[in-house]
Amino acid sequence: MGSSSEYSSHLSAAAVATVLSLPKRKQLKVLAVAERIAQHPFKISDDQTKDAAGHLIENILVDEFHYSYWVDHAMKEVRVTEIVRV
Repeated sequence: MGSSSEYSSHLSAAAVATVLSLPKRKQLKVLAVAERIAQHPFKISDDQTKDAAGHLIENILVDEFHYSYWVDHAMKEVRVTEIVRV
């Protein structure tokens, strides 16, 4: 297993749009969660699905937000595809 510092988070345009719609304080909290997810790319999420491209999408609920992401181990990136307020 790789060290946490090896992975970085990348947000999709949809995830960025969600972040930008939030007040500044909430933006910082949501981005901090995305970074924490990237620091622990091997952690098991709440649920898993597959997207059209065959990526294993991890789903996790943190506070009032649902995060969907997949881990690209070859590139050492966590691709956050969606952030939804629940």
